[in-house]
Amino acid sequence: MLPGVEAVKTPVRSRLARDEARLWRVPFLGGLDILQARFVRQAFARHTHEVFTIGVVHQGAAAFWNRGAEHVAQGGSVMLINPDEVNTGHSFAESGYVHLVVYPSAEQLQMVAGQITGKSVAGLYFDQSVATVPEVAQRLTAAHRLLVTPEATQLAQETALHDALVCLVSSLGEKRYELKPLGREPSIAGRVREYLEEHACENVSLDDLARLSQLSAFHLTRAFRQEFGLPPHAYQVQARIRRAQGWLRAGQSLVQVALAAGFNDQSAFSNQFKRHVGVTPGQYARSANPERS
Repeated sequence: MLPGVEAVKTPVRSRLARDEARLWRVPFLGGLDILQARFVRQAFARHTHEVFTIGVVHQGAAAFWNRGAEHVAQGGSVMLINPDEVNTGHSFAESGYVHLVVYPSAEQLQMVAGQITGKSVAGLYFDQSVATVPEVAQRLTAAHRLLVTPEATQLAQETALHDALVCLVSSLGEKRYELKPLGREPSIAGRVREYLEEHACENVSLDDLARLSQLSAFHLTRAFRQEFGLPPHAYQVQARIRRAQGWLRAGQSLVQVALAAGFNDQSAFSNQFKRHVGVTPGQYARSANPERS
């Protein structure tokens, strides 16, 4: 791991041989997650995040699918995934890769952009999936180190995080002063997505969705995948994982959450959770509620 980071005692550590992942939730800017990981075997399923995924690769190289293409992020580069963009992730080499990740929300980065421009920014996004900008990587790394250092003052941590996000947005962010059009979203696929969100934890069948959409199962699946990048069943799993994250942050037990989220058993829940989040449900719960560890 990186100097100054590897010695920090933290509550989250992967049990998977050769893989290591540590997740923290920091209270600044209203709260956001940060991740430090060495992944060798980890392979992320196709998924999206409701927040930005900003990662700095320090060793090895990461391969991931995003915006319709495969990308490789070499050491020193920054990975940039916008909210709701479908992506995957795995190691590009046998030796794996080390990366540091922050997950700011759209509102948090819009606030930073507004401070930079002095204007109200209605939308912000990154038009590159991988960028090599040393100053951005260095500032994000410096902020990450401080955020996981218990003896660092709150002022130092907040300042480093703010400076890193300002550098990120100034260097790589595309700012919109009017809401970015969402593009054509077929009303049928939109209704199906709303239904899956409302019934995320229920046993929904393809026939249920076909009747709702008044399309054949084939045409429904094709239209949904074209619009949202995932087939309906994968979207429902993702919706379940997001619900589970909220319940884990609220302090509910793993067994309760697994059953409430619609999984048959805790093992299936844990496997799916790690494929989407990168750590196990137990690790995630401990990072969200360190006082309960």
